[in-house]
Amino acid sequence: MGGYIGKILRVNLTEGKISTEPLNMELAKKYLSGRGLAGKMFTDEVASDVDALSPENKIFIAAGALTGTNAPTSGRYVVVTKSPLNGVVASSNSGGQWGAHMKFAGYDMVILEGKADRPVYLSIHDDVVEIKDAAHVWGKDVYATTDTLKKEFGDDKVKVLSIGPAGENLSLISAVMNDLYRAAGRSGVGAVMGSKNVKAILVRGTGKVENANPDVMKTVLSSALGKLRENGVTGQGLPTYGTAVLVNIINESGIYPVKNFQESYDAEADLISGETMTANHLIKKDPCYRCPIACGRYSKWEGGEGAGPEYETVWVFGSNSGIHDFDAIHKANDLCNKLGLDTISVGATIAAGMELVQRGYIKPEELDGTPLEFGNAAGMVEWVRKIGYAEGLGAKMALGSYRFAESYGAPELSMTVKKLEIPAYDPRGVQGQGLQFATSNRGGCHVRGYMISPEILGLPEKLDRTSLEGKATWVKIFQDLTAVIDSLGLCLFSSFALGLSDYAALVNAVTGANYTDEELLACGERIWNNERLHNLRVGYSAAEDTLPKRLIQDPIVDGPSKGQTLKLAELLPKYYAERGWDEAGVPTPECLTKLGM
Repeated sequence: MGGYIGKILRVNLTEGKISTEPLNMELAKKYLSGRGLAGKMFTDEVASDVDALSPENKIFIAAGALTGTNAPTSGRYVVVTKSPLNGVVASSNSGGQWGAHMKFAGYDMVILEGKADRPVYLSIHDDVVEIKDAAHVWGKDVYATTDTLKKEFGDDKVKVLSIGPAGENLSLISAVMNDLYRAAGRSGVGAVMGSKNVKAILVRGTGKVENANPDVMKTVLSSALGKLRENGVTGQGLPTYGTAVLVNIINESGIYPVKNFQESYDAEADLISGETMTANHLIKKDPCYRCPIACGRYSKWEGGEGAGPEYETVWVFGSNSGIHDFDAIHKANDLCNKLGLDTISVGATIAAGMELVQRGYIKPEELDGTPLEFGNAAGMVEWVRKIGYAEGLGAKMALGSYRFAESYGAPELSMTVKKLEIPAYDPRGVQGQGLQFATSNRGGCHVRGYMISPEILGLPEKLDRTSLEGKATWVKIFQDLTAVIDSLGLCLFSSFALGLSDYAALVNAVTGANYTDEELLACGERIWNNERLHNLRVGYSAAEDTLPKRLIQDPIVDGPSKGQTLKLAELLPKYYAERGWDEAGVPTPECLTKLGM
C-alpha cells in the first residue's frame, strides 16, 4: 500500500530498549492511522485506571495515512495518551513539518512507554535510533532546546519536537511543541512527556512516502487543489488574514466571548482582528508542510517577532481578558510557545482568575504584586510566565481553570467541558456548536466537529444557528468526518472546501484502498465510539455531556445574540439516538456490531 510506511518504533524508556514492529494493517483499514489507529492501540494497551502521569501510561505519536504525501495539508500528526487534565483519550493535533519527517525517517508511529531514570531525548536518523542524555537542555525553553539539539545533531534539516519548562513541571495545560511554534496543545500532553523524563524527539529522514496510484493521484490532487483555491475561506480569507479573520466574523454574530464569557460582543474587537494584524504586524506567511492555504502567520511586535498568534489565542489573551493590546497578545503567545503551554487553556485560566479577583474570591496578598484583572495587559503577560514556571499562584493556575476555580469554591467560573477550557465561540448563540462542545470526547473543543462552518460561515451550506432542526445529525456527521481527517493526517481547514468524496478519492489514490464514502465515514464513527467507550470506562457518563452553568442557564446579555440560550436538554436525546446510543449515552450492542467493534 502507499501512504503507510508499515512500521512502528517502540521505545521502552525504563529498560532503554528500542524496537520496531509492523503496523497492523487490518486495524489500519478500520481505524486508518493518526488519531484513529493510535487511539485504538492506546485503548487496547493502556488500562483505564492508569494514572496519566505514571510510567504505566503510554504516549503514541502518530502520523496520518496521508502525512508526508503530496496530498494538500498533509503535514499533521497527533499525540495520543491518557490526559492528565481530565482522564480522557488525549489526541492533540499539530502541523508544521515534524510529522511528515517522521514518515520520511521510516515510521508511522512512535510509542513511548515506561519512564527514563534521568532526562533524555530521542534521536531518530532513519534506522539509527538512540536515547541520549538531556540533562544539558532540561530546564531550557523550547527555542533554546531546539537550537542546542539541532547543533548537536549536526544537520540543519533535522526536525525537533520538545516540551518546555511547563511540561517538565507537569503542568496539566502544557503542550508538546514542534518546529519551534507548532503545538499539540490541548489536554496536557506535555506533562505526560515530562513525567517520562523525555525532553525532545529529533527526526531526520531521507526516505519518502509513496503513492500507490500516482497517475490517479494527479487527477485527484488537481481537483482538490482547485477547490481549495476557489473557496472563499481557504483561497482568500485564511491566506490573506490568517485564522484571526474570524475575530470580526464571530463578533458580528454576537458569539465572541468577552471577560470569561460574561459578555458575548466586543465593540473594540477590530483592534485585534486579523485585518489589523495583517496591516500592522504581519511579516510573512508561515505554511505547514504541503499546505496551499498558508494560514500560519509570522509577525512582529514591539521588541520581538515570532509565529502567530492564531484566532483562539488572539481572543483568549484579548477580548476574553478585556485586553486590546496586540503587542501584549503577541508576547503572551510567544511565551506559551517558549514555555510549552496551550494558549487556550492558559488564557482561559487567567481570565477565570480575573473573574475570581473581580468577585472577591482571590485576595490581593495572594498575587505577589502582579495584577490579575480584566484589561491589565502587563499583568496578563506576567501570569503566563508564572504559569509556565509554576511560580506562586501560577503553580495552582498551571493545573487548569477547573481545579483553580474549584480550589476557591467557585468551579462554575471555569468555562470548561470535562475540565477542558472552551474556545472562542459562545454556545448559547450557535446551537450545533454548543451540542458539539458538550459531547466532545476530549472536553471543550471546537476541532472535534466544527459546526461554525455551516452555522456561521455557510459551508457546505448555511444553517440557521438558532434552530435545533437537524443539528444532532449534523454534529454526528461533522464529528465522524473530523475523526477521518485527523486520522489521514490532513488539516481540518481543508474541509471548508473539500467533502467526504474528496477525502475518499485522496486516500484511495494514495493508499490503493477502495473505500466508498460510506465506508470511510464509518471509520470516523468507529473512532468516535472507541473514544467514547474509553471515557465511559474511566467514569464519565451522560452527566458530563454538559456546559458550565452560566452557558446553560443564563441568556446572552448583549450584542446581536442578546437573549439567546442553548437548548442542550432538547438536543442531547436526539444526538444519542442519532449515534445509536441508549438514553444514558452508552453505545448499544447493535451500534458496536454494525461498526465491527
